Amino acid sequence: MMFGGIDPTLLIASLMVASVPIMLAAIGELVVEKAGVLNLGVEGMMIMGAVVGFVAAVKTGSPVLGFLGGAAGGACLALVFAFLTQFLLANQVATGLALTLFGLGLSSLIGQSFVGQRPPLTGDVPFGPLADLPVLGRILFQHDSLVYVSILAVAAVWAVLKFTRLGLILRAVGESHEAAHALGYKVRRIRVLAILFGGAMAGLGGAYLSLIRVPQWTDGITAGAGWIALAIVVFASWKPWRVLLGAYLFGGITVLQLNLQAAGAKIPVEYLSMSPYLITILVLVIMSSGRGKAALNAPASLGQNFHAAR
Repeated sequence: MMFGGIDPTLLIASLMVASVPIMLAAIGELVVEKAGVLNLGVEGMMIMGAVVGFVAAVKTGSPVLGFLGGAAGGACLALVFAFLTQFLLANQVATGLALTLFGLGLSSLIGQSFVGQRPPLTGDVPFGPLADLPVLGRILFQHDSLVYVSILAVAAVWAVLKFTRLGLILRAVGESHEAAHALGYKVRRIRVLAILFGGAMAGLGGAYLSLIRVPQWTDGITAGAGWIALAIVVFASWKPWRVLLGAYLFGGITVLQLNLQAAGAKIPVEYLSMSPYLITILVLVIMSSGRGKAALNAPASLGQNFHAAR
């Protein structure tokens, strides 16, 4: 059934694919912020994951190694951020912004000789007869593995934060690093590990862009996806399942404007194209102002450096 020239089943299936990069990056950043660290370098880590993953996949012919390379690329850039903010106690906001600029420049340099090349194909998960089901088959059972991995990642982060001792410690560090330190927890080590996890997830999301979503390498391939991921964390009030909904919302807006353009809609597509970025700006303004319900749910030590000697 078509509505205004748009197939709703194709629209839903497409938004699930479009949401994967920002969902992976957002759930990684949520863990980082739950530990009390504000890393604004998500865009830089994503694009480093995109270029490293693309190079690894092209050189080895293996999409799996490409995704692993993308995660490693994002984690390496996150390690730089961790060293500067957790050991040298640099300002987290300034360091994150510098990380994004560094990632954009370095990725452009690395990817110069790979423009125009195609990565190895990544096949869909073989669900057999389920993929042939009417409506549900197309929506749920005709996707690549990363679509399902992203949903499982959200579920895993939710379960760890809610039901495990590890999650309790992470939340304690984010709420009061001084109290956590007094209880004997290694605040710096916990935060470094959280930062590395966030970087790996952002890099994996970037690799998904260059290996499946596009798939090719072009400068600026992330196109602001990292900033949207940051906004989704705040939009979700630091709750994992809301990250899933937020990613689908932003992904749906992106896919909808493309479908409306293809269907010849009279609505200027520029309005829909800029809407995710307008929402991003609005959410980040709310976060920085400290007003609104979302700000009240932020970890109490978010953005504050920790020094054991204090």
